[in-house]
Amino acid sequence: MIDRLLSRGHELESAYQELHHKLGHHPHALQEFLAKLLNTAAFWKPEDMKAARASRYRLIEVNRQIADKASELSKLLDERSVLHNHSGFASNTHYHVCEVIQEASEDNPLFGMEIGDKLSRLHYQYDLKYWPSLSDFMDELAQDANDADIEATDPLTKAATESSRSSKGDFLRAFLAAIEESSAQVFGRLPSDLKITDNTMASLINCALELRVGEMASADYVKRFRQKVRERSIRTSYWTSTSN
Repeated sequence: MIDRLLSRGHELESAYQELHHKLGHHPHALQEFLAKLLNTAAFWKPEDMKAARASRYRLIEVNRQIADKASELSKLLDERSVLHNHSGFASNTHYHVCEVIQEASEDNPLFGMEIGDKLSRLHYQYDLKYWPSLSDFMDELAQDANDADIEATDPLTKAATESSRSSKGDFLRAFLAAIEESSAQVFGRLPSDLKITDNTMASLINCALELRVGEMASADYVKRFRQKVRERSIRTSYWTSTSN
């Protein structure tokens, strides 16, 4: 990617001039900006964000299945308890949560060294009525999975996957978030009033992502994109303030 940016220097000449003019007199700001450009292009390019969206949808489905299966298992555990108590038969299976924890931790030496004896004392100090049942645990796992709120674990992935479809806008959105994240307002190295022109942003996108002629971003594309981002931010701020 660095070689590509260097080899296409003639296309980026005006972009480099603008960056040097706006960042050259700020300590380490130019290096920081170029590092954000490279990192964003490396890890938040459209094909990566397509995979990220697929992972998000899969996580939603996995949580749904966990909720269903944990709820089903809870009912089976309750039924087994009834059979143990009223059928005249028993299956010599776990009935106390402490037993499950102890057996599950059998291969964890740290558990035995630090926790095992303490848990065992609590187990025998307090009878079954003080502890959640196994079915209670399953109910909690089911409820937890059912209530899961899927969120991106970093601001760039969150920004890049806001739209429902993958496009070069994913990269632009993530890049804008990376610039904001590095602003002096949040103790970064980039000046708080940094404004990169639409022409320069378009040139950087085209070269960093190596877009073909029919896919290239124009200055008008960047301008419209930024306007949509601003409008969405205004709407979000409005609804947040009115809901509070």
